[in-house]
Amino acid sequence: MKSLLIYSSTDGQTKKICEVIKGSSISKESFELLSIDEAFKINLSDYDQIIIGASIRYGKHSSKIYKYIETHKKILELKKNAFFSVNVVARKKEKSTPETNPYVKKFLIKSKWQPMKIGVFAGKVDYPNLNFFNRIIIKMIMFITNGPTNTKQSYEFTDWPSVKRFAQEFDELKV
Repeated sequence: MKSLLIYSSTDGQTKKICEVIKGSSISKESFELLSIDEAFKINLSDYDQIIIGASIRYGKHSSKIYKYIETHKKILELKKNAFFSVNVVARKKEKSTPETNPYVKKFLIKSKWQPMKIGVFAGKVDYPNLNFFNRIIIKMIMFITNGPTNTKQSYEFTDWPSVKRFAQEFDELKV
């Protein structure tokens, strides 16, 4: 069985989550991990199961994710598949499920794709590694949403047991 993990990551947290999903899967040896740019260069038909993970930056998933899904939707629907979104809004309990997370809900409508398994994970705010512009904008967003604003620190909100559970539940999916 060939498995594929595709990620769209702005600061690396989505890729890190993909690595934990791969490491938590019973079929970890079969997983190939590719960025969205690399994924455009391969034949998706060669894979039996596909997971796509995408981060949010300034309220949006990358347009490349939507283009990829639009291009490969028919193939995706024939395979065991999953999608997860990574966003800092998910740090709030009331917005931490696919049913309550505004970005996941918007993604499902816009992509017109209904994955077999859907997840949402809180991401990371890494102020020290952001450029000046992004640091200021994200600090303002965090202030408005009652998040951390100390720009000398990084804040990782990812619930790693939930990430591992997502991988295990994906393994158990019946196609």
